[in-house]
Amino acid sequence: MGATIPEPSHPDDLATLAGQVERISFTDPVSHFTVARLKTKGRPDLVTVVGPLTGIQEGEQLRLKGRWAVHPRFGEQFQVLWWTSVVPATAAGIQKYLGSGFIHGIGPELAARLVKQFGPQTLDIIDNYPQRLQEVPGIGSKRAAQIQAAWETQKDIREVMLFLQEHGVSVAYATKIYKQYGAQAIQIVSDNPYQLATEVYGIGFLTADRLAARLNIDRQSPARLAAGLLYSLDQLAKQGHVYAPRKLLITKAQELLESEVPALEAALESQVQEGHLVIERLEGGETGIYRKPFFVAETGIAQLLARLRAGAGLERPLALDQALAWAQQRRRLRLSAEQAQAVTTALTEKVLVITGGPGTGKTTIISCITDIYRSLGARVTLLAPTGRAAKRLSEATGSEASTIHRCLEFSPQTGGFRRNAGDPLKTDVVVVDEVSMVDTILMYHLLKALPAVARLILVGDAHQLPSVGPGNVLKDLLDSGVIPVVQLREIYRQARQSLIVINAHRINQGQFPIIPPQAQSADFFFLEIDDPEILRDRLLEIVAHRLPRRYGFNPVRDIQVLTPMHRGVVGVQNLNQELQKQINQNPVIWQGGGRMFKLHDKIMQLRNNYDKEVFNGDIGLVSGYDAENNLLRVNFEGRQVSYEPAEWDEISLAYAVSVHKAQGNEFPAVVIALTTHHYLMLQRNLIYTAITRGKRLVVLLGSKKALSMAIRNDRPLKRYSGLAARLRQSLTGSGSKSP
Repeated sequence: MGATIPEPSHPDDLATLAGQVERISFTDPVSHFTVARLKTKGRPDLVTVVGPLTGIQEGEQLRLKGRWAVHPRFGEQFQVLWWTSVVPATAAGIQKYLGSGFIHGIGPELAARLVKQFGPQTLDIIDNYPQRLQEVPGIGSKRAAQIQAAWETQKDIREVMLFLQEHGVSVAYATKIYKQYGAQAIQIVSDNPYQLATEVYGIGFLTADRLAARLNIDRQSPARLAAGLLYSLDQLAKQGHVYAPRKLLITKAQELLESEVPALEAALESQVQEGHLVIERLEGGETGIYRKPFFVAETGIAQLLARLRAGAGLERPLALDQALAWAQQRRRLRLSAEQAQAVTTALTEKVLVITGGPGTGKTTIISCITDIYRSLGARVTLLAPTGRAAKRLSEATGSEASTIHRCLEFSPQTGGFRRNAGDPLKTDVVVVDEVSMVDTILMYHLLKALPAVARLILVGDAHQLPSVGPGNVLKDLLDSGVIPVVQLREIYRQARQSLIVINAHRINQGQFPIIPPQAQSADFFFLEIDDPEILRDRLLEIVAHRLPRRYGFNPVRDIQVLTPMHRGVVGVQNLNQELQKQINQNPVIWQGGGRMFKLHDKIMQLRNNYDKEVFNGDIGLVSGYDAENNLLRVNFEGRQVSYEPAEWDEISLAYAVSVHKAQGNEFPAVVIALTTHHYLMLQRNLIYTAITRGKRLVVLLGSKKALSMAIRNDRPLKRYSGLAARLRQSLTGSGSKSP
């Protein structure tokens, strides 16, 4: 059942309504504002109800109080001010209720069979006469026992669920809370609801704060101030900051909590004493506030790189000239002077960074380095941040490559990586491609897993967007001035024929791209469109029809739409809905809660899930739906992964994705939407990153003004990180100050 919001203090002047939820048209995941269609007695048509209907399910019976209103565009609506959920009494209502997924193992198909057999008595049969479930065709004693156990489990958590729902917590969140805390959930939530913000995925500070208000917890309580501080710091981390300047953090927390500075300072000191935060005086006299894991990671990276550089390496029995000649002969190619320098430096340095834009031969260099080291009997490990990047690296080099996460072997038992200082990787040389994507935490775990004798070669494009996670590791390595670097500037002869490569470098130099006539055969096109709605319609036509007809691209597998923002007419959310309608004509296999999945929908994983071994940014295709167990199945590069309803917030449609989410991936064709509505995100490194995702074709749609704004804006948003200074301190003994 869904949540219940408090009844208004003066309900007499409100209209009442009762009915069954037939369809959920829209739900905002942040505000929980929901638009639903209700079937009510005495009305032939469905009624539109709008309001904070947190977690309602299709098939639920609702009692509501509110006011009737007429929307200028959508007509008559019932604006909900109070509502509660009622267990359905009709067969149709029970079928939708059971099929909504709130009982593990009962999906729409099984719900239909149960209701067909028992009608309105279905819930009573499950509750009191479970042995009769075997009367349903296809249900034997084992299946009946499973249904009974699932129902009993649901009964066991009813007290917890009821408590949480009475305080405005949705079914999905209540289920997660119960999974986390079990029978202790009520006590934990009552004592400190802010604990949920850090321990239950999907429940942030704002949700916990609303719950605390319903529980009448003092708004100046130490628990609230501490949680608000951590939330403010976490919000800054989402912007890429490893630490926050003390004044900035206090200001952000003060805006959020409406508290006095002395109280926040006291809460800050308390969090330091409890070991959650670290305060350190940084280069330039700035005071930085770190989350403890970020502090450990940042200091650890500097220390581990210093150890790595100081350690002994492999003996080099071959002369460099001989090694270069052999590698070029083997690959049947000729390296340029700077490419040869990159290879020879990789043979002499323990730690090396190689940077360069598209077409400069980074992958060729990796291949030569790998060949030479393996000819010496060295064990070489090739890594990349994403599955697609690893697959591309493997195909280009002819050697096996892995993602960093899989190489480090996550352990669900310990919650950490199996490969670490106590059980390091069995390797002599580690090469990491697309290193601009690697954030502070992941780099730390990788370095911990390297044996002291290993060589580390980091390859990437310094002009791309930084990692989604906190930190700017590649930039900090370059800025430190203490790590050997080879910069590749010369474009390969073959790549000079590509407008994608040429224009990427032009944009990186602050120049407007070369735009060929549309009739001319090229791999880069710009269509000037100022109006967002016209742009959307043109984009849909290009992706669904023009590119598949002209180039033979599969619109799902080969074409990727990129856009800077999530909201708006040409934002990620709207484009995904429109593209799903246009290019996927397969049947709908699940629909509810304002979401819909079709067979072979393109899906992206939104967070790291180590248990399933799928990671933030992984792209897959919906391969099926298990109606019996209510599981959605997704194929990630040949691996089948199942999701239960409580996990569906971890995935989203991926016909269109943000440029940040596309990092580390290449696609045969990329279609980019760019308007002045995206002005907050218009930066040179963003458009550069977007264009370099396209392998064979890039189509840019938008206004010249927006493109010019992006090209001119070469000031990337600052990320607070102390890594460069720590590297100078660890490797030269200067550059940072004591805590």
